[in-house]
Amino acid sequence: MPILPSITGPRDLDRLTPQQLTQLAEEIRGFLVENVARTGGHLGPNLGVVELTIALHRTFSSPDDPIIFDTGHQSYVHKILTGRQDFSALRSRGGLAGYPQRSESAHDVVESSHASSSLSWADGISRAFTATGRADRHVVAVVGDGALTGGMTWEALNNITDDNDRNLVIVVNDNGRSYAPTIGGMSRYLNRVRTAGAYKDLHRKSDRLFRAFGPFGRAVFRGVRGGTHGFLSRFTNNAALYSNLDIKYLGPVDGHDLPALLETLALAKSYGAPVIVHVITEKGRGYQPALDDEADQFHAVGRIDPKTGGALSSDTRGWTDVFADALVDVGARDPKVIAMTAAMLRPTGLAPFAERFPDRVYDVGIAEQHAVASAAGLAYGGLHPVVAMYATFMGRSFDQVLMDVGLHRAGVTFVLDRAGVTGPDGPSHHGIWDLSMLQIVPSIRIAAPRDAARLAETLDEAVAVDDAPTVIRFPKGAVSAEIPAIERLGDGVDVLSRGEGEDVLLVGIGPFASLALDVAARLRAQGIGATVIDPRWVIPVQPSVVELAARHRLVITLEDGIRVGGIGTRVRQVLREAGVDTAVDELGLPDAYIDHASREEILEDAGLTASKIAHDVVAQVLGTRIPIARPAGETGAIDLPLHERH
Repeated sequence: MPILPSITGPRDLDRLTPQQLTQLAEEIRGFLVENVARTGGHLGPNLGVVELTIALHRTFSSPDDPIIFDTGHQSYVHKILTGRQDFSALRSRGGLAGYPQRSESAHDVVESSHASSSLSWADGISRAFTATGRADRHVVAVVGDGALTGGMTWEALNNITDDNDRNLVIVVNDNGRSYAPTIGGMSRYLNRVRTAGAYKDLHRKSDRLFRAFGPFGRAVFRGVRGGTHGFLSRFTNNAALYSNLDIKYLGPVDGHDLPALLETLALAKSYGAPVIVHVITEKGRGYQPALDDEADQFHAVGRIDPKTGGALSSDTRGWTDVFADALVDVGARDPKVIAMTAAMLRPTGLAPFAERFPDRVYDVGIAEQHAVASAAGLAYGGLHPVVAMYATFMGRSFDQVLMDVGLHRAGVTFVLDRAGVTGPDGPSHHGIWDLSMLQIVPSIRIAAPRDAARLAETLDEAVAVDDAPTVIRFPKGAVSAEIPAIERLGDGVDVLSRGEGEDVLLVGIGPFASLALDVAARLRAQGIGATVIDPRWVIPVQPSVVELAARHRLVITLEDGIRVGGIGTRVRQVLREAGVDTAVDELGLPDAYIDHASREEILEDAGLTASKIAHDVVAQVLGTRIPIARPAGETGAIDLPLHERH
């Protein structure tokens, strides 16, 4: 009889026998494959933490004992065990979020899915429990081994040792990977622990010896294994690393051996001080297509065939693919160009460059701050780094952009993937803050290409700049259809269309150029003259934008970022400085944390649709707020079609 349907909360695990827990683990794996195949999501990481999550919830009492996931993409099993088994709308509006979310459950504590922060959260919560008389409660942080490449993790470990009188358990989920195989010195260190001949040989021989004596022998083996690990650590020096930090170390433990996990976690729970439990797991466990995927073991998938693992989505060319090809072309022409990333070689499109120029790629792990400061040094040394990351992660390295790259006028190009609304990944992954953040860096230049041709074009222009930081941003998903310009002005601004009369100037930022063209067509149908331009380089604001604005009666900026401090705000400021009093409407996203939904749903909520924008412009005309020039001989009120009326 299936067990999973009877699990409505963590305490339902208490009544299960060891055999039933093993059966539950297999049922959960089947559930994950079947459901994530329909919706897409983070499959590989969750297949790897099934037994670990069961053991955590069996040992600790969530939510009284908070469990913090770093990063949150490994929390699907946690959701299942805490009563959330409706995965039919995973990552869609109205369905479960792809990361922990407080509004879903009291069991979800930390919503941010940016890596390496969980230990700081755990440190703060455990200190608060002690300070407020709740020292009997435990705090558990589940850290992917890739998070240990982030400096914030080590800052937290350094401070955790200051106060050992608290119940804090740190579980290192060591599968040798973040998105792809984990890199760096810490990765090599942990890999030696996983593969140490002394550990494997002694473990294997001990297992055979004790099992030869039947159930009693197996019980003895499990009982002494913790001590054996301590002995084996003398060969690996793993315990020494953490003991020097004054933190107890337990492990390594097989992350798919439920009895071993339960015993080790029970020991950690009883210790009464900060303790690290080193758990070795296999990403994609139990699903052969994931195990066969050498790239990232199905870290994140779209819709797939659950039997074969084959993708069901179309082969539409994406923005990341365009950038990948363009960077290879640039690298072939300019040997000074090198590529950098923070543990996201494939997701950011650097894999083709790495295959072509393996000695010109630097993956620094989950360490965006280090990547940017190191890039400044590389630029000083005569190279031109292209630093590729998701737009949402730019905030982690902003100080280095401002003080290490900007202040030193270093020739570094930042390529921001997933800029703007990303849709199903939710508030921590929308890349909507980069334009507001980065434009305050003196001398910075920011490009927002509208299509594939402009992406390749602006990348060429960016790597030619050696005295200032440059930025190129583009969204998630399929690349926009090519939009030709009818004219390129002297400073590089593209004019995409002109109407009769110069009433409204529409400034389309990046892929919003197509939205601007749609709005312009609707306005012209109402007798309103509209011009559409794409600045290509949106910062600094080019002189021709000012000149065109001065000739129009209304300027509308359209951007896939927050309105506060966005490009529209900058255009307004530049116009005022130039003495141009043309009205400016800045259209963009609200300064809010936007929940997961489709890109189309989010843009509609924000009023960023052609019909809504055109309706509002016409309403301004009817309200005589903006005097509009009419074609010669035309008089009377501008009529608003019925389908456009409120």
